[in-house]
Amino acid sequence: MGKIDEGEHADTAPATEVVHLGRDPFAQHGFVNTPVYRGSTVLYPTLASIEVKTQPYTYGRRGTPTVRALESALTSLAGGADTKLTASGYQAVTTALLAFAQSGDHILMVDSVYQPTRQFCDHLLKRLGVETEYYDPLLGADVAKLFRPNTRLVYVESPGSQTFEMQDIPAIASVARERNSWVLADNTWASPLYCQPLALGADVVIEAGTKYLVGHADALLGFITSNERAKRHVELAAGNLGVCPGSEETYLGLRGLRTLDVRLARHQETGIRLAQWLKARPEVSRLLHPALSDDPGHALWKRDFKGATGLFSAILNPVPKPALAAFLDGLKLFGMGYSWGGYESLVIPFDCGTYRTATRWSAPGPALRFHAGLESVDDLIADLAAGFDRMKAVAS
Repeated sequence: MGKIDEGEHADTAPATEVVHLGRDPFAQHGFVNTPVYRGSTVLYPTLASIEVKTQPYTYGRRGTPTVRALESALTSLAGGADTKLTASGYQAVTTALLAFAQSGDHILMVDSVYQPTRQFCDHLLKRLGVETEYYDPLLGADVAKLFRPNTRLVYVESPGSQTFEMQDIPAIASVARERNSWVLADNTWASPLYCQPLALGADVVIEAGTKYLVGHADALLGFITSNERAKRHVELAAGNLGVCPGSEETYLGLRGLRTLDVRLARHQETGIRLAQWLKARPEVSRLLHPALSDDPGHALWKRDFKGATGLFSAILNPVPKPALAAFLDGLKLFGMGYSWGGYESLVIPFDCGTYRTATRWSAPGPALRFHAGLESVDDLIADLAAGFDRMKAVAS
């Protein structure tokens, strides 16, 4: 059995690519999985070799064969020029921002962004002399009105964290390109299989591999994939910041990659079924899921995305807090916990009205973010139905 090289992957389907990319069994004595390389020191055979440092691996922090295997696969899947693994998704965010933003810069950050990204901008970047301006995720090409001579980058996240607004990435990227600014895109919701922001005009794609790539809620991992013009900036930032993933976590990312296609298909199917069922419930005011045909962002999702994953939100009608607690506390199959993308179903309440600044968030009742896991959808529906019965009993 041979191996698929990066240049050959265009001839194969994504389901095939995730199984074969980054693997070279006969370079590992025939074993199908890339071994876990653990280590810091790399030996040089001669004085000349240590002076020129041209051998593939020079020090553990700068990469191992395990790291390179996953980076090369992700680069190919995203249609990029280079990928850097990080120790978490949040480290991918911060490293990418520091790769481009510098003192005196103005950056445009989508108002629906992952909240820790906002905290990084409002605290550390502010201390470093970078001004962050938040913008409405629905602006599209009108984001041009916010550009200044010192606008360094535009950051997009589509769909938006928790509230799932869809962004017109090609329109935003066109505006940024005309002004010689960078576009950074958080693509964690979709993964490289269901959206490729580099093809839509972004320069850099950021993902929390903790979520769907690892897929089993047992490791933290992140990655940054760049196009040709951006890759040197990211490479320098990652090197200067000492960014590197753990050996075991990298292997778990490789393991997760092999089943990514089939897991995402199940997450998508279950997520849409749950969203449709919830939408029909009298306790639910509104569903936030771009794959639903009546969602405000559905047209953009249909144009730019190849699929949907298992994460969406529901807005309930007004209900007393004890009734909401009865609903959530008694769920047997939906755990309450942060993160998502694993095999397990999750739910968390949220209220982003306290930290949005460019837009106003209001909801008639509690907002809940759901992650549809790999359980039987009928069992998940039964669990939620029992929860609504408890809510009704307490509220009445």
